[in-house]
Amino acid sequence: MNTQPLLRQQRAADALRPLRIETDVNRYAEGSVLISFGHTRVLCTASVEAKQPPFLRHTEQGWVTAEYGMLPRATHTRGNREAARGKQEGRTVEIQRLIGRSLRAVTHLDALGRHTITIDCDVLQADGGTRTAAITGGWLALRLAVNRMLGEGSIDEDPLHGQLAAISCGIVQEQPLLDLEYSEDSQATMDANFVISDQGMIEVQATAEERPVPWETFMQLKTLADQGVQQLMEAQNAALDNGVAVA
Repeated sequence: MNTQPLLRQQRAADALRPLRIETDVNRYAEGSVLISFGHTRVLCTASVEAKQPPFLRHTEQGWVTAEYGMLPRATHTRGNREAARGKQEGRTVEIQRLIGRSLRAVTHLDALGRHTITIDCDVLQADGGTRTAAITGGWLALRLAVNRMLGEGSIDEDPLHGQLAAISCGIVQEQPLLDLEYSEDSQATMDANFVISDQGMIEVQATAEERPVPWETFMQLKTLADQGVQQLMEAQNAALDNGVAVA
């Protein structure tokens, strides 16, 4: 007898979860976004500093980096703050490196001058897809911060040369699904995170849990991801124009 939960019934296999993006939610940050993928909610803030990391001293190049963390009650049970333990978990470090790599892939760092932009991604509530929500919201926070720098004249040219979003996909009960929530991700025989710009693929993280997945099945996931990212980019643009996007 199959005791697994039934496959999603309220949402099509190729549908995103309810999406909401709100900009300018922090009065102090140069760029800020609150993004929700279903029950997953992430606050992304962009902070601009007129300084460089030590390894870039004596150059004119800027830097974009990211930090990621989950609030103690972002999940069903309270987790200890990593600061209280004095050490970040490996998962935290891996995710914030992914976010930073992804954002730098669409940024001309030379055009930033001697500035560092830090994107802080704080998970308020987690139900799967926190890293993809963080990348999608993080790019928008970065876009807002860069727009402000251009308006203030602290940089002369736009350093962003692409738009960026990310989405998860997976194989659940033999079916390819877009934008997995936790209950789906936990029973997936393959789950994958796709980071995609408007110019092409940036990074894919994919793992088969029980057995190898045929390439043709993986390509079905890529097709779903392309479709989902296109919708996310449309929502990003709507949020830039209107301050809020809902889909």
